[in-house]
Amino acid sequence: MGKYIAVDIGAESGRVIVGLLGEGKLELQEVHRFANGPVRVMGHLHWDVLHLFDEIKRGLARAAQEHGDDFVSVGIDTWAIDYGLLDANGQLLGNPFAYRDARTEGMMEQAFHHIPQRQIFEQSGGIQFLSVNTLYQLLAMVKAGSPQLTLAQDFLLMPDLLHFWLTGVRACEYTNATTTQCYDSLAGEWSAPILDALGIPKHIFPHVIHPGTVLGPLLPEVAEEVGVASLKVVAPATHDTASAVVAVPAADENFAWLSSGTWSLLGAIHDKAIITEEALAYNISSYGGAGGMVLPWKNIMGLWLVQECRRAWAKGGDEYSYDDLTRMAASAKPFLAILDPDHPSFLAPPDMPEAIRSYCRESGQRAPETHGEIIRTALESLALRYRWVIEKLDIVLKRKTETLHIVGGGSQNQLLNQFAADATQLPVITGPVEATAIGNVAVQAVASGELESLADAREMIRQTFAVETFKPGDNTAWEEAYRRFLAQLPGRT
Repeated sequence: MGKYIAVDIGAESGRVIVGLLGEGKLELQEVHRFANGPVRVMGHLHWDVLHLFDEIKRGLARAAQEHGDDFVSVGIDTWAIDYGLLDANGQLLGNPFAYRDARTEGMMEQAFHHIPQRQIFEQSGGIQFLSVNTLYQLLAMVKAGSPQLTLAQDFLLMPDLLHFWLTGVRACEYTNATTTQCYDSLAGEWSAPILDALGIPKHIFPHVIHPGTVLGPLLPEVAEEVGVASLKVVAPATHDTASAVVAVPAADENFAWLSSGTWSLLGAIHDKAIITEEALAYNISSYGGAGGMVLPWKNIMGLWLVQECRRAWAKGGDEYSYDDLTRMAASAKPFLAILDPDHPSFLAPPDMPEAIRSYCRESGQRAPETHGEIIRTALESLALRYRWVIEKLDIVLKRKTETLHIVGGGSQNQLLNQFAADATQLPVITGPVEATAIGNVAVQAVASGELESLADAREMIRQTFAVETFKPGDNTAWEEAYRRFLAQLPGRT
């Protein structure tokens, strides 16, 4: 039986999970869970990356205590876009910024003064335009004359930074590199024309490795601290969404997948980057996946809306579980108001419930008042956005989606799953919940030779993990709601 460790860190929490692979089945055992979240310091949002690394080491130690030290390998996946800068001695130059920090406001528009939008789209391999993209974070540093950027010798995305601290190896993994809008996936190299046009130093970008690359053993001091004598570190698909897609248990071809969590990432699988007028108009990315997959998808604000409402109410003394909120939403009046969940006002508001109410008032709608009404409005609007994105994916891919697979933690929200089926009029298949960790382990197992291919991994996943199907119901009310939703989108994609 092969034993692997998957470290999966999201914007809200992190997990260290042991994967036990044998007899064609995969068993997951969570050995450590820890909180994550941005920290506001001097008016800016940062990640507490030293805390994250310490928690990873705690998790590795617990894995060794509970399962012995004969693991095949360990790999880390996280969210995309954010990064750390190292000096010539390999020291971190400041706390990494969190992507929701306001420093990128207006940077995307400034970039277009230096290089045309279409050129960025083409020379980044067809990556969607988001104000939080790495490219605009780096441009913000250029515009601010950041001394960190002057001193930097190495640029490492978040999982690459954590891998560096485990192994001493500096490299950027491909699936995460493609999210930056600094990397040309068609040319297979960092995009010199984009970086030169924006004054971003090219020398800081390290070589790019692919999922399944063995980075090396743990550094001796780390191995001694966590109690593991010999452990290889393997780069999985370090972008958590790319790992999650590996675990989508689809057997057909014309399916869409939705990785549901803080963000809703909705996409498909293709064999090449799609750099067309339609993809640019609809702002659909062609991100890199494991095993040569290209993943056309679009970011949707996701359950961040619910998470931030829950956090705001907790500050006011009203503590709710996510199940509580879902039950309240289920009993609330339907279609009270419709949101564009990707409106900029929802990116990082100080008070999400008030941001939702303000949006409704400013768009001429009745504002939801009760907690259940607010959550239902958010969930219904997400489902309507799912329909819009699937329709545009079908145009870009020149096909008809037949099934929607939802994976990740958000797949446990049965109300949203049913809303998605009703809004899209597609059968929705949910699970596995821990898709990201499963995909992480699968790539490691292929790298070790225990599994022959990602196709074998997907078959193993289908045999191991149960799924649930939600069938679409009557869509009369949803059709009217979709017309109202489209009215929220003039001039926006």
